[in-house]
Amino acid sequence: MSRPEARLRDAYPLFRPIQTRWMDNDVYGHVNNVVYYSWFDTAVNGWLIEAAGLDIHEGNVIGLVIETQCNYFAPLAFPDRIEAGIATAHIGRSSVRYQIGLFAEGADKPAAQGHFVHVYVDRDGRRPVAALPEKMRAALEMIQRP
Repeated sequence: MSRPEARLRDAYPLFRPIQTRWMDNDVYGHVNNVVYYSWFDTAVNGWLIEAAGLDIHEGNVIGLVIETQCNYFAPLAFPDRIEAGIATAHIGRSSVRYQIGLFAEGADKPAAQGHFVHVYVDRDGRRPVAALPEKMRAALEMIQRP
């Protein structure tokens, strides 16, 4: 199996800061792999709340993760400051594929990169929505990359 090529900083139109915590380190002295997935969620959902109108408490539409993946290139450790690069790779009728790169502050090459897919569903029925909300779609299109 061939190793994926790292997408450099310029592949991401949006960045969000993340501060590592002492508890993120594992017994090997670096951030544990499960924390990277938490950072993916934190970066994307924080941006969706702020820029795309996602209301996680009262909104009719919520995003469910149906696929996720991460590749690791270099270790990160507390007290590193992280910059999460975000791009949308595909915007469908009710789904979005996000690409995320996790960079040590100021680095051009990511320490890790990955993706996840949200399917947006009706909060109550948990069925895919007929279409993404307009404000959300507009925001997602602003950070779309091939």
